[in-house]
Amino acid sequence: MRFGVLGPLAVWTTGGSPVTVKESKVRALLAVLLINQGRPVSADRLIDDLWGGQLPLNPLKTLQTRVWQLRKALEDAEPGGRDLVVSQPPGYLLRVDPEMVDTGRFRALISQARATGEPVAKARLLSEALELWRGPAFADFRDAEFAGPTVQRLEEQRLLAVEERTEARLAWEDPADLAVELSELVGRHPLRERLRAVHMRALYRAGRQNDALTSYGTLRHRLAEDLGLDPGPELAALHQAILERAPHLGAAPTTPAPRTNLPTALTALVGRADAVTDVRSQVTAARLVTLTGPGGVGKTRLAVEVATQLAGTFPDGVWLAELAELDHSTRSGRPSSLSALVDLVTTVLGIRADPTTIPLPATKPATSIEHLAAALRARRLLLVLDNCEHVIEPVAELTDRLLSAAPELRILATSRQPLEVDGELLWPVAPLEPPAPGAPIEAVRRSGAVQLFVARATAATPEFTLNQDNADAVATVCRALDGIPLALELAATRTRALGVRELAARVDDRFPLLTNGKRGAPARQRTLRAMIDWSWELLTEAERVVLRRLSVHAGGCTIEAAEETCAGDGVPRNAIVDLLARLVDRSLVVMTETTDGPRYRLLESVAAYCHERLHEAGESTRIRHRHHRYYIELAEHAEPRLRGGHQRHWLRRLDTETANLHRALDHAIRHGQAAWALRLANALSWYWFLRGRLGEARRTLNRVLDLEGTAPAAARAIATVWRTGITLLIRDNAEADTTTPEHALDTLHKSVDDPAARAFAEWFLVFAQLGFGTTVTTDGWINRLRSAFHAIGDRWGIAATSTMGAFVLAEGDLPEAARLGRESLALFEELGDRWGQLKAGQLLAMLAEATGDYEQAALFRRQGLRNAEELGLWTEAAHELSSLGRSALLAGDYATAKQLHTRAMRLATEQSYQWGIQHAEVGLGLGARRQGRLDVAETHLRNWLDWCRRWKGTPGLTLILAELGFIAELRGDTRAALALQLDGYAAARSTGDRRAIALALEGLAGAHSLADRHDHAARLLGAAAMLRRSAGAPMPPAEHGDIDRITARIRQALGDGAFATAFHHGQETGLDTIVTCDHAHSRTASGVDCEIS
Repeated sequence: MRFGVLGPLAVWTTGGSPVTVKESKVRALLAVLLINQGRPVSADRLIDDLWGGQLPLNPLKTLQTRVWQLRKALEDAEPGGRDLVVSQPPGYLLRVDPEMVDTGRFRALISQARATGEPVAKARLLSEALELWRGPAFADFRDAEFAGPTVQRLEEQRLLAVEERTEARLAWEDPADLAVELSELVGRHPLRERLRAVHMRALYRAGRQNDALTSYGTLRHRLAEDLGLDPGPELAALHQAILERAPHLGAAPTTPAPRTNLPTALTALVGRADAVTDVRSQVTAARLVTLTGPGGVGKTRLAVEVATQLAGTFPDGVWLAELAELDHSTRSGRPSSLSALVDLVTTVLGIRADPTTIPLPATKPATSIEHLAAALRARRLLLVLDNCEHVIEPVAELTDRLLSAAPELRILATSRQPLEVDGELLWPVAPLEPPAPGAPIEAVRRSGAVQLFVARATAATPEFTLNQDNADAVATVCRALDGIPLALELAATRTRALGVRELAARVDDRFPLLTNGKRGAPARQRTLRAMIDWSWELLTEAERVVLRRLSVHAGGCTIEAAEETCAGDGVPRNAIVDLLARLVDRSLVVMTETTDGPRYRLLESVAAYCHERLHEAGESTRIRHRHHRYYIELAEHAEPRLRGGHQRHWLRRLDTETANLHRALDHAIRHGQAAWALRLANALSWYWFLRGRLGEARRTLNRVLDLEGTAPAAARAIATVWRTGITLLIRDNAEADTTTPEHALDTLHKSVDDPAARAFAEWFLVFAQLGFGTTVTTDGWINRLRSAFHAIGDRWGIAATSTMGAFVLAEGDLPEAARLGRESLALFEELGDRWGQLKAGQLLAMLAEATGDYEQAALFRRQGLRNAEELGLWTEAAHELSSLGRSALLAGDYATAKQLHTRAMRLATEQSYQWGIQHAEVGLGLGARRQGRLDVAETHLRNWLDWCRRWKGTPGLTLILAELGFIAELRGDTRAALALQLDGYAAARSTGDRRAIALALEGLAGAHSLADRHDHAARLLGAAAMLRRSAGAPMPPAEHGDIDRITARIRQALGDGAFATAFHHGQETGLDTIVTCDHAHSRTASGVDCEIS
């Protein structure tokens, strides 16, 4: 067993599984024992550490109880765990090898590192040691008095390891990169002289002698102010050596420091390593690279990092011109704004404005831009133009003129929109990727957005650490803020006051929450609102109108949806595309290319801002009404197209619009708009069914039908049918008797006049009952539905009814069922409806299997699985996986069968698809029994016995009872076997399925043979064989095990001749006569002597 204290207290089994130690005092007891590992701790000391001055009534007894609880927790997790807690005078000790505690492993790795002289190996060992830290030592006991000294000692050891690792890395890593990384660490521990020394050496070796000397001056000032001390002699000697450029310091700068005005980074750039590499290569390849993206996405930080890394490659320097300082009056694009821009760049580059210093033709007075271009003509430099969006036209003109005049000049620009000049290479800066909902903690840790949030939260709150308890909250914050670095940094500082869980709970109210930017930051970056205000103020009125109206959409929208919701009131419909393009260029709208065309969406923070602007403009109600009307009409347009050749397209389209459809539906329900809610729910119900989202469908239909507003009776009747059918398909813990299809059907006929709507609704209600106590017969509902679909010319309805009729006929007339199935498949293929092809294929696979054509059955099922997976019909995919599992069982491939059934069960569980779970688990039970694992098989099968009874799932009930009867027979339990098989026979007779009845008779034969009633058992086998032959459904070869076992037992008892006579008698005798004595026998403990006349 392993223990961890370098972070929150943790325990793991030898295999690595976490061990839960719940009670706080038990955890504290374990913490104290770990602090003193290997040494006994007196009972008095333990009582004092655990309760201090607030002692329980009986301290010693309570301590003993806590010790017992700790031992139990360890023992429950791993046998022998209780023995680790040893009673030894004067108290207790934890007997554990030092290597089994992360502190022991940490110290061992440190010792190994100090013993090696090779820097790379030393750094690797130290890194491995530091990776053991999951947060502050004893994080959940930091305030406990007993932990204080140990926590301080461990923290000091950790910092020493950090210092030693940086010293080792300095021997072989790029000192420039290391200096940037160390800047943040020195900022957190400004008074540690050893850390400061390695930082100074890294700066010096990176060619930043002045920065190294400044670092020393900063420390000297802090020591004097805070402690009244001077730096130690070793650091003072290092300072003097840097001043003198002493050779022993290593690679002293051989070239002058790069000419630049770039700021020194105070924090590490997180999550952008690939971006830095890519942009560096782009700047090398192109003369003008523009980093575009929304406000706060990190364009400036990325540009400065790239420019810093390229500083040594430009002899005339790398220079940053911060254009945000240009006054708002320069945004007009007038010539004066160009002059102001030129003056700013000239000043940054240190170019004198005196025209006599630059040779120009004397034909006319030179302008300031001509002077600047002439000055740069022979220079090789990189100019960074930061925040160009508010002076976009002057910047575009300046870059065009300068690049034309100066062939060695390169420009790296940052802007919320492109400059749109020749030769411009755009590089969109994307937000950092947040983790997906429900992602495991390992994936959360890998997220760039999370890494940045954690880094800044740790800087604000040093004890903050990402762990299993807060990972979901951190991920929620990162997703809500779209991975925008500025927003994440603002949010991270709030952990100091709110904690991360409360921050996640409040993040939707983001604007008043995120108002605490750094004092030194530009005004536009101090609050989230100011960041978006900056972009809003640059828009035209038409752009503002479209942007705020786009906020009604959820998850983006198409061009058509934008035209429907955003046009009007001075914004012509034909102008929407151009306005969208301009908003995309300004990085306020994100365009994503999809199979169905472009989609446009707002980042969450921009959407929240625009919601407020929409409300301020008094447009919320009107624009939301447009949104809801558009998506209701879209769903109604899609609904009939989900049945036919365009099924896949419309499934994908509705998938994409799920968020908008939910928004429209939720709004209609919340505001009591019953008519709209019913229209949308009815239009979406077939889509929900195809997608297997049955729980969502039922919840929504319940909410809609509970609305009391005015709505057409026909719409309510159709919604009632959908709810009833969906509930029948779910078949969960709801009471089966409360689901009344008769009532729904009666309401349908009274309220719905449209023959097409009525026929489809009635078909769905009948479909939902198949195999579960339905009153459907080929002479009744099926024929009436087929006639109704013929009357309206609905070929899809005809095909669907044929499939349904074939399923009913499969219980008795296999040839006619096969004919109807082939007819249905051909029609669905003509229509291009792949769901219909899948259902017809399921029927034909079942029939092929029943007649012994197992290869054809598997072929249909594999094709069905492909169709289901390609369409994303996951409930159908679960069905096909289970059916393929049955095929594997029939082939005797039990391993494959188990794998397929397990996959099916997992998929059905994910979809909350009860019938699919039942189908899969019964399959697991079938496989387990055939492998002799009778207890496992019985558990799987009995899990569904009551469910089948409650929902009148007679076909499934018949199979389960037969299988349980065989299990009882294999165990030699005559009474149980006979009772189960008699129940199974009664269920089979009610279905009329000759194959099911034959199986029940075979099971009864086995039960009677156990009771030494071999003659009667042989007759039952004969009757079963006769039924299988008449049904045209032979016993599968792989399923002969039960028959062979029972037959062998009977033959051994009777002899071949008597067996043959009784078997033949059974083939010619009526079933009622044969089974009469079975019912009599079930009422008698010892059996009866029953003869067949």
